[in-house]
Amino acid sequence: MTKKVVLIDGNSLAYRAFFALPLLHNEKGIHTNAVYGFTMILMRILEEEKPTHMLVAFDAGKTTFRHKTFTEYKGGRQKTPPELSEQMPFIRELLDAYNITRYELENYEADDIIGTISKLYEQDDCEIKVITGDKDLLQLVSNKVTVDITRKGITEVDSYTPEYLNEKYGITSSQIIDMKGLMGDTSDNIPGVPGVGEKTALKLLKEYGSVEEIYEHLDEISGKKLKEKLEENKDKAFMSKELATIFREAPLTISIEDISYRGLNEKSVVTLFKDLNFQSLLDKMNVDIQDETEELEELRYETLEEIHDEVLTEETTLIVEIIDDHYHQATIQGIAIVNQHDKYYLPTSVALNSERFKAWAIDETKKKSIFDAKKAIVALGCQGVELRGIEFDLLIASYILNPGEATEDLATIARKKGYYNVQTDEAVYGKGAKRKVPEEQVLAEHVVRKAVALRELQDTFSKELQENHQYELFEKLELPLSFILANMEATGVTVDKNRLLEMQEDLTRRLEELEKEIYTHAGEEFNINSPKQLGVILFEKLNLPVIKKTKTGYSTSADILEQLEDKHEIISSILTYRQLGKLNSTYLEGLLKVINEDTGKVHTRFNQVLTQTGRLSSIDPNLQNIPIRLEEGRKIRQAFIPSKKDWVIFAADYSQIELRVLAHIAEDEKLVDAFQNDMDIHTKTAMDVFNVKAEEVTSDMRRQAKAVNFGIVYGISDYGLSQGLGITRKEAGKFIEKYLESFPGVKEYMSDIVHEARQNGFVSTLMQRRRYIPDITSRNFNLRSFAERTAMNTPIQGSAADIIKKAMIDLAAALENEGLEAKLLLQVHDELILEAPKEEIEKLKSLVPNVMEHALELKVPLKVDYAYGPSWYDAK
Repeated sequence: MTKKVVLIDGNSLAYRAFFALPLLHNEKGIHTNAVYGFTMILMRILEEEKPTHMLVAFDAGKTTFRHKTFTEYKGGRQKTPPELSEQMPFIRELLDAYNITRYELENYEADDIIGTISKLYEQDDCEIKVITGDKDLLQLVSNKVTVDITRKGITEVDSYTPEYLNEKYGITSSQIIDMKGLMGDTSDNIPGVPGVGEKTALKLLKEYGSVEEIYEHLDEISGKKLKEKLEENKDKAFMSKELATIFREAPLTISIEDISYRGLNEKSVVTLFKDLNFQSLLDKMNVDIQDETEELEELRYETLEEIHDEVLTEETTLIVEIIDDHYHQATIQGIAIVNQHDKYYLPTSVALNSERFKAWAIDETKKKSIFDAKKAIVALGCQGVELRGIEFDLLIASYILNPGEATEDLATIARKKGYYNVQTDEAVYGKGAKRKVPEEQVLAEHVVRKAVALRELQDTFSKELQENHQYELFEKLELPLSFILANMEATGVTVDKNRLLEMQEDLTRRLEELEKEIYTHAGEEFNINSPKQLGVILFEKLNLPVIKKTKTGYSTSADILEQLEDKHEIISSILTYRQLGKLNSTYLEGLLKVINEDTGKVHTRFNQVLTQTGRLSSIDPNLQNIPIRLEEGRKIRQAFIPSKKDWVIFAADYSQIELRVLAHIAEDEKLVDAFQNDMDIHTKTAMDVFNVKAEEVTSDMRRQAKAVNFGIVYGISDYGLSQGLGITRKEAGKFIEKYLESFPGVKEYMSDIVHEARQNGFVSTLMQRRRYIPDITSRNFNLRSFAERTAMNTPIQGSAADIIKKAMIDLAAALENEGLEAKLLLQVHDELILEAPKEEIEKLKSLVPNVMEHALELKVPLKVDYAYGPSWYDAK
């Protein structure tokens, strides 16, 4: 059997991986991008090459035998970034887990190790593949040695055989060292002959063959300047060739058999990937983790055919197992209960047919701890069981403690706290097409183990919440909010299906009209949805200025087209065509698919444990992303109507809530004063920045002031503002500078909050919601800048999110206390949408704004605007 030997330049590939990927880090804050990229390369190599022998060589240190020849060898290299240095031990650990031999040798480089090993194997019957990011190793190319050079990022390579090397450079592998001798190598600080580049070096070598032969025939070389350079730098040329030559007789202490490859240690690899949070790589491995059961402790529990008194106690841990995300219509797989007496599994039919269970579930005095209260409440509610008395939700507690690591898998959360006696859902149910419910006994044990884990971990999470001063956020805000969201999800929003179908017809007609317009402007028909064809029309036929090119042709992305809008009338037609096309396919068709046939409603799911700022999001359908800048987009809201005749939709939204929060947090006198006196904040900003009176503020001044006001909230940069206002970066920078001079409290806040983030590693909202910002101390300028903007924005955006959540809780209580029929339906950004009988409107006009404006007392008043009408569209 022919041996397949793979030799990898470890340092080179680690560097490639590090710089090819953005900085990533695991939950402990350790950077992982180089390890991740290196692993991707490794997995590809193993899959494609199927090696019988494998070695990864590393440089042993900064000093090698070459430094005796030239002390400045590699002297110009920048210091290895600490974010990469900290990852090198993990790369070595990775290789050990894969059972791949790694080797380094004092006084020698990785190239010398690879050169020596490849020479040994060339004498044997084998095929050798060298993988590197460094072209120095091209000198090893032979009939038995192919050298793969990573060309771009971590995925593309050029495979150099003798034929390809000759085609690319017109020389042989042995002449690579001559080329380096002449042109040098800045990355290794090899001087070469100053002024001789690759083109000249190759020309000389094709004519004379080697450095030695060039100097033997120096008199024949044409070009006075070139001849002088060669004469003056002869010593450098020969020294450079010597430095570039890989030493293929290194005194290795390993044998050929030491690098045989017999496959990875799956358990070690899985453990490492889990520690590094490499979930996507675990998925790629397609590891069957079913053998986790071998590590689990024995579990004794009782499967019930009938519910007895000891099961339904006053303090209980409860798991309602639902594996379908569409839980409004999902099947409950089973229920587990753990209390002071024992552990119990309740088959779904036993629980749902038990009046005793239903009475216990609705009893608020029976305290329950749960995982994902919202999902359980909705799913049980669909089966006629009302669940109350929930005092702890592990999913919400985990999210509050670290929103950046949000996960909805209980086992994953447990393992972060060192608890391993429970399997992940994926291990039990499988994933993708293989996902299925296992036999009853396996299912029962899994669900009970979840309940046991929840009971074991509750005190740990509660204590951590208290230590972080976040228990009130958990108990008074997020937990009660989950009950309200469950009600909203179950209630749903009525949708007029016929209205959506009418809109679809109108939109189809409008798209056909736009198609004709575009074809007229273009002078021919083409596929408007093809970027390639569109690029040819715009930049070749219509000769519009090319702003950006891609691998496949011209860029026709939205931001590019927006920059060209004033150059030709075809552009606005294309932009509108795209927007309306997306409106039709994503929103109209999307909404029609998710209308519940039984209720005539959409039952969106509110994701409470996703965003790092605390904002809610919604899916199936996403009602927060319906585009309303276009009138056609706004009209989609016409289809959202009340569920009963003679009812109306009532909408109330906060006015400039984030700017009001900024005024409160920054304690800026001018901002506070403006809001307290109910001034138009954008006019006020324009007055201060442009140093004019109110009556002198033009619409353009106000527009610019508005952009910077909202931009400041999001930590805007001069570049971001320049793009938004269509001004130069310099002008935008001056504008921001003037703004900060005008509002010194805001400037001080921005400085203080970044300092606080560096000190603590996180920032907090007014209600103590935290966001951890590990990149705040990054040496990478772009990452650090983004982290600083995040630090400025999060307390503002997060506090605004907290306020509207508190308003939802207060409003739900107020509606109940007043005995009103009005119901909360949706929360979209800063807006709450209700439906109510017409006769309750007068009451709501005072009640809703009053509740929302007093959700949290700030140094400035909160202001709420409201409207109502026969549809969501009319309530504006």
